[in-house]
Amino acid sequence: QVHVVESAGGSVQAGGSLRLSCAASGYTYTYRSHCLGWFRQAPGKEREGVATTNSGGGTYYADSVKGRFTISQDVAKNTVYLQMDTLKPEDTAMYYCAAGGYWVGYAGRCVNFDYWGQGTQVTVSS
Repeated sequence: QVHVVESAGGSVQAGGSLRLSCAASGYTYTYRSHCLGWFRQAPGKEREGVATTNSGGGTYYADSVKGRFTISQDVAKNTVYLQMDTLKPEDTAMYYCAAGGYWVGYAGRCVNFDYWGQGTQVTVSS
């Protein structure tokens, strides 16, 4: 059974930084096509992909976070991190970690995640 657990989020002023971590226990994260990732959902908006990575190091970032967010991982620990810098009020959302996706090479991103964490709130004030 796979369990996905995110670290606590937090509140920060615009321009600040936060780092999220997520551990996916029970997940086989060994093949290059396997993925971990971060998604977010703001009130009244649809969930969107923020950043995803495969175990081989391939990454995807949403345009809205490119250059500000960095996804990294510890494959041996089935753990993924999201370093968020230069945060903006529009980054305020519930952030979810996901596992079980697979990498689509021609698209340059991971799709079809099966396992989700409970979510952690990130609030950025202006």
